Amino acid sequence: MNMLRNRRALLAGIALLAPVQTAAQTAAAPADPAIAPPPVPTPAGSKRIFTPADFARFAPKTAYDMLLQVPGFTIRGASQERGLGQASENVLINSQRSANKSGGAIDDLQKINAANVERIEIVDAASLGIAGLSGQVANVFVKAAAKSSGQFEWKPDVRAHFAKPNLYRGLLSYAGKTGPVDYTLSLQNQPGRGGFGGLIEIFDAGGNIIETRDEIFSAQFEHPKLTGKFALDGPGSSLGNLTLVYGPYWGPVHIRDRRDLVNGDDRRRTTRDSLKGYTIDISGDYAFALGPGRLKLIGVRRFDHEPLVTTQVTSFDSGAPDQGIRFSRDSRIGETIGRAEYGLKTGKNDWQLSLERAFNSLDQRGALSVLSADGEFVEVDFPEGTGKVTETRYEAIGTWSRPLSSKLDLQVAAGGEISKLARVDGDLPPRKFFRPKGSLTLGWRPSEGWDTSFKLRRRVGQISFYDFLAQPRLSQDREQAGNPDLVPPQSWEGEVEIGRELGRWGKTRLKTYYHRVEDIIDVIPIGEDGQGIGNLARATRFGMESTSTLLFDPIGWKGAKLDTTLGFQKTSVRDPLTGERRAISGTRDRWAEFSLRHDIPGSQIAWGADANHDHFAKHYFLTEVFRSWEGPWWLSAYVEHKAVRGMTVRATVINLLNARHRFDRTVFDGRRDENPVLFIQRNNQLIGPIFQLSVRGNF
Repeated sequence: MNMLRNRRALLAGIALLAPVQTAAQTAAAPADPAIAPPPVPTPAGSKRIFTPADFARFAPKTAYDMLLQVPGFTIRGASQERGLGQASENVLINSQRSANKSGGAIDDLQKINAANVERIEIVDAASLGIAGLSGQVANVFVKAAAKSSGQFEWKPDVRAHFAKPNLYRGLLSYAGKTGPVDYTLSLQNQPGRGGFGGLIEIFDAGGNIIETRDEIFSAQFEHPKLTGKFALDGPGSSLGNLTLVYGPYWGPVHIRDRRDLVNGDDRRRTTRDSLKGYTIDISGDYAFALGPGRLKLIGVRRFDHEPLVTTQVTSFDSGAPDQGIRFSRDSRIGETIGRAEYGLKTGKNDWQLSLERAFNSLDQRGALSVLSADGEFVEVDFPEGTGKVTETRYEAIGTWSRPLSSKLDLQVAAGGEISKLARVDGDLPPRKFFRPKGSLTLGWRPSEGWDTSFKLRRRVGQISFYDFLAQPRLSQDREQAGNPDLVPPQSWEGEVEIGRELGRWGKTRLKTYYHRVEDIIDVIPIGEDGQGIGNLARATRFGMESTSTLLFDPIGWKGAKLDTTLGFQKTSVRDPLTGERRAISGTRDRWAEFSLRHDIPGSQIAWGADANHDHFAKHYFLTEVFRSWEGPWWLSAYVEHKAVRGMTVRATVINLLNARHRFDRTVFDGRRDENPVLFIQRNNQLIGPIFQLSVRGNF
């Protein structure tokens, strides 16, 4: 216990002093890289202002490239909140929050030419009049393009072992203007690859080895998205946006192993996932003057068809008949949102009233089959894998923002939601809920170079409708029962963030937070011997994170900078079986990231290295406990040329320290509070190096 406290204190002390993360990516060549200064903001009251000249040394191609290099600023993407709800993405474009749920402002910035950026303002969330935000927010101001332009990126990677080459990651976008309509058309693929392999050892409770396995895991995922975004300027002060997205996806996963048992009953097992589906996303908004203020109407329709088939077959060296099982589900997921926001300004006061209706649904048709003696899969009764879950939700939030002084801003948001949650195909009646929501945010600038924010929020979390229905996990030999009584978690969340400008040295920030959660999502007992996702009464989270950028120009190392992130989190929940306090299952409890970049003066060459470490708490199921991670450290290095026929070309080697896939698992002969250990599993498997190329440019 004392060691844990000492470790937390040490991390907190380091966090106060350490410099931090701003991911290093780059683009277009500076006019004179020999004299390009580091990005140092121009103070303007409560704002920090960066101009394109501040980023010349990084040769940015897009607005997103610029934002990545803002000292001490960590980009936070939109969280998967219920409906649209309050803002969570800490990025605005021309003072406007993105009203779509398919990439948001961050995705849009990757398609905006760096030449069209006027400035980036870093402001305190409490001064904006936009409910939900806290801490520092980036407001990217973009001017109308003088002519049509486009961006492209090709970013393939190849793994040395276990996975197919990832050759089709990239982005192609084109932006132009026709009359009052600005448009951006893009084709983007964000694929993934995964692969590892090697030894697995199985021990009995006494530590004696009883089985060894040689396993290979290989996964790939492709998700090309065709997007059209159209912005209407006018008539008058009216503004409108329409975003259309279509994206097919497919993701085969293949796991095969050889199992040698000490009793001689050797065998082989293969597990294959087949996933082929598509998504459709339509979102639009229109804002116009109405009375003393402005009204913004927003509509979102999302649809996801997700058919998944998992097949597992075990073959025996003895010649015994193969054993097999197949789980398939054909899922259709829908979300429809209608939202209205009315805002007005009276003196120093900003007012906003938002009303929202959201309808979410999951329609799943599940099937379970077993392999018969003649080699055919025969379907068995599996009614718990089929069902339809819906939620209808209404939300109303009122927000008031105003400066209390030249150094202090206040924002108060209050309201609530009414929802109806139902399994419409069952005999259970719908459940109705009322949940209060809101926040209080203060932004304080006590003196030049310092900024502080405080936020207290009452939040309602998200749930997965899949957890209402049975979802067998064949690769883990685990059943997961459906839970029709699942409810969203609710929490009181407090957060304090302090920032300090270091002038030519950069910036450092420290965030501390505490959450008290009710109805926390975890694994619970279901029925006499089942388990599944459910709610525990309450839990707590406490954490600290430092994010900073340190520029080395003042000590003579021109063009060099170090970004770092250091953090820890302590969580606590009462175990549903033992009643003892433990960590929330699977939470990240400490992390560290370092990114060094050097833009060599007098050249178009940059090089850098990135290192990161993540540690996770154990996952707790009723019949097993395990921890899964990769590491202990990931290290990568790159070299970049910023002017190859107008393009930026980067070559990267990832996993220089030979991070490995690790999995430690203890399985019990029944529920772990009253049964002995059945076996212990240890994985220590090779991942290998990854070679990546990036080619980026404008046209």
